[in-house]
Amino acid sequence: MGMINELVSTLFGSGRNVVVETVEVFRENAENGAERDAEQVQSALSQFAAEFALEQRSTFDKVIDGLNRVPRPAMALGTLGLFVSAMVDPIWFASRMQGIALVPEPLWWLLGAIVGFYFGARHQAKGQDFQRSIATTLARAGQVTQGISALRALQSGSGVEEAQSAETNVIEGNFPENAALAEWKNAHS
Repeated sequence: MGMINELVSTLFGSGRNVVVETVEVFRENAENGAERDAEQVQSALSQFAAEFALEQRSTFDKVIDGLNRVPRPAMALGTLGLFVSAMVDPIWFASRMQGIALVPEPLWWLLGAIVGFYFGARHQAKGQDFQRSIATTLARAGQVTQGISALRALQSGSGVEEAQSAETNVIEGNFPENAALAEWKNAHS
């Protein structure tokens, strides 16, 4: 028994766990890894909060943020201004367009790349917001279907009770049973 006690105390005694220490050579300790990840996220959030704190923003930062908002409206209003100038003074407009015709092609490519990246990032962000809104709308499709059936019941005059029942189902979130889901539940119960 003394030999077993000595072996156990060697492996697990004196505040050390040789087995755990050996395993951690080959595999990360999940708890310690999660703590490190949480600390990293917290430090990043703290850095962002410090960077974008409204009290600490200098006049320069405010001016640069304002300038970052100028290109889209300036390009839209500038394009509308070109249409107006073409109608008001066609000779002046034509002479400016002749000047633009002298711009070398590589400069047009560079302008296209800058504008493409500038608007591309915004397009991607807006596209993701749009996809999110579509998913939310599709999630409410069952409620809309119930509402339409309640309205049709009122229109056909089949009874106010049916319409009220359908309205109550919509409010409480009770929808007709899905036949495929019911069949699956029966098969797996």
